[in-house]
Amino acid sequence: MLCVGVRERGGKSMKKISSSSEASKLDRKMVERNRRIQMKSLSFKLASLLPPHYIKSSKEMLSQLDQLDLAASYIKQLRERVEKLKGRKEQAMSSGSSSETINDKMKIGTKLPLVDLREFGSSIDVILITGLQKNFMLSEVLSILQEEGAEVVSASFSAVGDKVFHTIHAQVRISRLGVETSRARQRLQDLVF
Repeated sequence: MLCVGVRERGGKSMKKISSSSEASKLDRKMVERNRRIQMKSLSFKLASLLPPHYIKSSKEMLSQLDQLDLAASYIKQLRERVEKLKGRKEQAMSSGSSSETINDKMKIGTKLPLVDLREFGSSIDVILITGLQKNFMLSEVLSILQEEGAEVVSASFSAVGDKVFHTIHAQVRISRLGVETSRARQRLQDLVF
């Protein structure tokens, strides 16, 4: 118990006030305030992960609920795209089209490096096969694709024997403009040769 002194007009009386209810109110207010701050921070972080072209208006003008709705629809769109890509991959694997082409080129004895760029609607796949001695920066490849209008979704590489396989998946940044694939292919060839 907390004692608070209250002087009456003529006396020296002390009144006792229970501080436990006031303290619990302060604790609840503080917990709620911290929760709101954390939620605001997480919402801001989520909104910052959305690509700029996906948001029509300024992020500051959107309410927190609007930002969450946009993020949810973007996640749904990404899931659908992943499912489409899985279907394309399975179809390509069953027909063996892309892997046969690269394997055929490798069997024929095409000299390395090898640049293969394929366009599937709004998606672009780039496969670069080089020898271990060929040095170039993967960031340079990514820059070329971005300059030609593609947004890189993923990039990976693996070394098998004396060959290095680079695989890059990208999508068209602005669909009405597209990507100049022939120019991108030429610039990639100039880079790796």
